[in-house]
Amino acid sequence: MNPAEEYILEQPEPFRSILLQIKVVIENTLPEVELKFKYKIPFYYIDGRPFCYLNVPKGKKFVDVGFWNAAHLTAYTEHLTTAGRKVMKSLRYHSLEEINGKVVIEILKDAYAVKDKKFYK
Repeated sequence: MNPAEEYILEQPEPFRSILLQIKVVIENTLPEVELKFKYKIPFYYIDGRPFCYLNVPKGKKFVDVGFWNAAHLTAYTEHLTTAGRKVMKSLRYHSLEEINGKVVIEILKDAYAVKDKKFYK
């Protein structure tokens, strides 16, 4: 089994269900993504370049869906948090019910549109 998938399946509920739902949305929206295990978390790559990651931070009670080129995102930015980070932005979910598929899909499409831009603006 892929270590990234192992990471997801080993998470306690509700995080496992949240991660699986987000995984399905990402892979159905962008079938060309490649799931890898980088930096000890599931990380999606497109054309060999980092795209987004899935994380359940130790000691926290949420799933973090971070976007590599977040400095360039414009769709639904009110749903993204920087949480003390300078550039990286992410969606955060505490429960499966919080996931709004439309928002996730539009942010994924926006991130795809800027995937070739540099990490910083």
